[in-house]
Amino acid sequence: MATEELDATGLKCPLPVLKTRKRMKALTSGDILVVQSTDPGSPLDMKAFCEQGGHSLDTEDDGSGVFRFTITKA
Repeated sequence: MATEELDATGLKCPLPVLKTRKRMKALTSGDILVVQSTDPGSPLDMKAFCEQGGHSLDTEDDGSGVFRFTITKA
């Protein structure tokens, strides 16, 4: 299993989820992608993306406006 990171801070919808989708295609099942985003709509977008793909999602918000998503590829 590999763990990769994607910095999508400063990007507006739909770019964080589009970049996440592109990066996830390169991963294999069980790999982890950690995404950081400042877009306020990204929690809902990432949740929908993971539900559609069957990926596991853990979301953190440190209160500073930076969301951290840990996604395990299905």
